[in-house]
Amino acid sequence: MRILAIAAVVASLAFALEPQGKRPAASAGVTRTKTAAMVDGQPIEVFTLTNASGVVVTAMTYGAIITSWRTPDRTGQMADIVLGFDDPGQYIKGNSPYFGAVVGRYGNRIAKAQFTLDGTTYKLAANNGENHLHGGNQGFDKVLWSGAEAKTKEGRGVTFTRTSPDGEEGYPGTLKASVTYVLTEKNELIVSYEATTDKPTPINLTQHSYFNLAGQGTGDILEHELRINADRYTPVNETLIPTGELAPVENTPFDFRKATPIGARIASDHPQMQFGKGYDHNWVLARSGADLSLAAEVYEPKSGRTLRVTTTEPGLQFYTGNFLDGTITGKEGRVYKQRYALCLETQHFPDSPNHPTFPSTTLRPGTTYRSRTVFTTGSR
Repeated sequence: MRILAIAAVVASLAFALEPQGKRPAASAGVTRTKTAAMVDGQPIEVFTLTNASGVVVTAMTYGAIITSWRTPDRTGQMADIVLGFDDPGQYIKGNSPYFGAVVGRYGNRIAKAQFTLDGTTYKLAANNGENHLHGGNQGFDKVLWSGAEAKTKEGRGVTFTRTSPDGEEGYPGTLKASVTYVLTEKNELIVSYEATTDKPTPINLTQHSYFNLAGQGTGDILEHELRINADRYTPVNETLIPTGELAPVENTPFDFRKATPIGARIASDHPQMQFGKGYDHNWVLARSGADLSLAAEVYEPKSGRTLRVTTTEPGLQFYTGNFLDGTITGKEGRVYKQRYALCLETQHFPDSPNHPTFPSTTLRPGTTYRSRTVFTTGSR
């Protein structure tokens, strides 16, 4: 028993970041490790995905959370580009603002924590003022998923699955959900979601990694250059609920049709910027058809690192870490301050269940919810 306990502690320590610096090329593969952290008597497991270029992505069964993502810069120097914690147990303590998690059943906000579906009104947790946010008090980010190695035509990875019971957080229907992460030799992380239900229910799953391409905890993201493939966005009210309008980005701080430093207009006195304390809005992606389409591209000038996001989703929530305030100490003891990261959450629009003109998020029995997003890292 003592040997097992020591092994669990070693596995937990292995969760922590490796030192910064160059890393030799590694063989592609997937490893699976149990940690000392427990949820409901079950150990949290960590899956490490590696490709031959040395890119390493780690994800764990708690919250299907991506805990680290190590990529090279233009000189080959490795850095972890996502915020988070050194130990999986730290995510359980409740001070994580959804770092790296899969959020659901409904990513983003639902107005006044309620919606009506097929004539029945459902009450949800009001966990963001009067509104419902990211699935409620115990959404998909705060539960243990089951994990198993996945082999697909694109490569190897991990599939996390869980069953959300009828009535969980107020949502109707028993929902069976899965998310698969596959790391390819093209430095793509393919994120694929599937779900089925036995009653009509809204669903809007998304990946909530906080990115800083210069390296987590190294400073703000205001010099990152961003392009968003959208000529419209969804304005919000003072509680960040969409008004229902699809407004043009032209002549506003929301125009990222050409690559623009994130900090160029973030201090604008535009009313929408005041509501969100910066960017915390949904863009209406310019797309046609159901296949993967460009959502956004990011470039960090000092390191040369790049991130390209393609998706099957109609929307993208761009968030600039406005509510990070220096009270969270993350990996390697680094303090996370305001705008130390950006989120690019591919999604259906916020509050869609209460906006009939928005693309529907209703999943019905006999159909399968499918969504795919591809994050591609690189440098130049």
